[in-house]
Amino acid sequence: MPSPKRVPASERGRFATTRWSVVARAGRGGSAEARAALATLCESYWFPLYAFVRREGCSADDAQDLIQAFFVRLLEKNYLAVADRARGRFRSFLLAALKHFLANERKRGRAQKRGGGRAAISLDFPAAENRYRLEPADELTPERLYEKRWALALLDRVLQRLRDELAGAGKLARFDHLKQFLTGEPETESYRQIAGELAMSEGAVKVAVHRLRRRYRELLEDEIAQTVAGPEEVEEERRALLAAVQA
Repeated sequence: MPSPKRVPASERGRFATTRWSVVARAGRGGSAEARAALATLCESYWFPLYAFVRREGCSADDAQDLIQAFFVRLLEKNYLAVADRARGRFRSFLLAALKHFLANERKRGRAQKRGGGRAAISLDFPAAENRYRLEPADELTPERLYEKRWALALLDRVLQRLRDELAGAGKLARFDHLKQFLTGEPETESYRQIAGELAMSEGAVKVAVHRLRRRYRELLEDEIAQTVAGPEEVEEERRALLAAVQA
């Protein structure tokens, strides 16, 4: 049996301050720090839950009411007790909590407006519905669709973080030209063309692509780290998310 993967002390320290680890340590009592971390995570990754509820057969209006009410209760009533915090990735916890909430709503037979008009986090439902309507008419189950949307949301966040970094460094044009090379090996002609457009040498473009890919991987690992309980889960979660994208 292989030995457990050793986690460097520097990584253990970094995980002490990631968002989900802060939430997971908070327990039933919660804290202002944990609530803020949870709200940030929910605001970043709420669309996959909306897609899940819609794929379950709810209308757009009902889905909006349910998701809004779910987040109100999640953030106000401390739903951390719903899932096994010691075992959880944030995406697994969030889906389990939503299913628990939906089951209770069905038992109570509630048809009235949910959420009381309160907004726990900022949710752009019209944009969400437009995105959902673009989903292909495939046979993905609500759970599979949720995982795929989660993976794509995470990758979008990573790309946005990378874009913001380069924009802050005055290199937005470079990012816009090179981002197409993040997931594939460019042809020599592509290097030559980009070099001309950016007034750089081909060698400098190749170095820039290498650095961009390296930073993208670093940000991807960091973003995943925000949603798992420990550093030993990052690589496994990365593989799971990439598999979900390809589903």
